[in-house]
Amino acid sequence: MRKNIVAGNWKMNKNVIEAQQLMFQLLDYKKHNATHCEVWIAPPSLYLMMAKDVFAHNEIGVFAQDISEHESGAYTGEISADMLASIHAAGAIIGHSERRLYHGETDALCNVKVKLALDKGLTPIYCNGETLEQRKAGQHLEVVKNQTEEALFTLTADEIKKVVIAYEPVWAIGTGETASPEQAQEIHAHIRNLIAGKYGQDVADEISILYGGSVKPDNAKEIFSQPDIDGGLIGGAALKVDDFAKIIEGFNA
Repeated sequence: MRKNIVAGNWKMNKNVIEAQQLMFQLLDYKKHNATHCEVWIAPPSLYLMMAKDVFAHNEIGVFAQDISEHESGAYTGEISADMLASIHAAGAIIGHSERRLYHGETDALCNVKVKLALDKGLTPIYCNGETLEQRKAGQHLEVVKNQTEEALFTLTADEIKKVVIAYEPVWAIGTGETASPEQAQEIHAHIRNLIAGKYGQDVADEISILYGGSVKPDNAKEIFSQPDIDGGLIGGAALKVDDFAKIIEGFNA
């Protein structure tokens, strides 16, 4: 079912003491404030078990930042979907632009990972988005179309309804640049229309599509007010509880 979501991707940040402090600050915030969205975090994998302990009553969803494309085996350093399911993690980010850039991940690989996640009852947060060069060349709609179709369109209608999509213009991640609300809405509507064309409008209307490009406390409300934007996948601003809280409050009435 389509829902409003604010998810924090911590990336490779925070030592164990800092991570624990941030988790307890988020727990305290969640317990004392009404929120109009689901709140998720994706800490480094080293801290997943700690996060599950802190959020023992599922106040905040705990996600991995990636999963292996292999079910099990001699893959040193990898974490499988089954491992995540065994600790009752909520899901995993798949296809983040940094994984694509630094590790050569492709849409076909993302398709494998999405299927493995779904098979284990995990929620995939599938990321897509264009580079600055592709945006300047007017290729952004085609790039996002190809990424969406190649990674997701082998799924059944019931399966794709369980996927959360995060549109992240690569040129707006960690650069301080942000797509305008209108630019973000254009791509979000484009993604939803692609899904509607394949699976029907009812299915498309059930899928949450998040924006993942430098959402900040001062622009969250305007971004989240767009009709096809259902929340954000937050990077740097998720590392400070005050900033993250203000973004969450972008959904407050």
